[in-house]
Amino acid sequence: MRVALAALALAAAAPVLGQSALPAADLANRQLADPQQEAKAKALMETLRCLVCQGQSIADSDADMAGDMRALVRRRVAAGEDPGAIRAWLVERYGAWVTYEPPVNAVTWPLWVLPLLLLAVGALLARGRFKRKAKR
Repeated sequence: MRVALAALALAAAAPVLGQSALPAADLANRQLADPQQEAKAKALMETLRCLVCQGQSIADSDADMAGDMRALVRRRVAAGEDPGAIRAWLVERYGAWVTYEPPVNAVTWPLWVLPLLLLAVGALLARGRFKRKAKR
């Protein structure tokens, strides 16, 4: 009975243990003083995917990792770095998956071509189906 209660208590505490005890990064939730720099940083953050949430940009995510990435982007923009260079560094570090606009290269070309091929196959199947119905 004690073992079952201990297991139940641990299972109930698991979500709490998943939260970080560390404070958020300095610029994770605070905007830059310069509105132009903040606009550049915000535009870049909206095009970068949260590595934890997977469906949200780092601008929208509440994950600790996304906060760290927001702080990094803001620090680099404040230092005068070009957003394109920041994106290139993040892609080099985390892979093309971090961006919502993956490049077309030898690895990603099937992702760009496959939807077109599926549409073509669907059109051919539909055409054949309509021709058979018209002959009846």
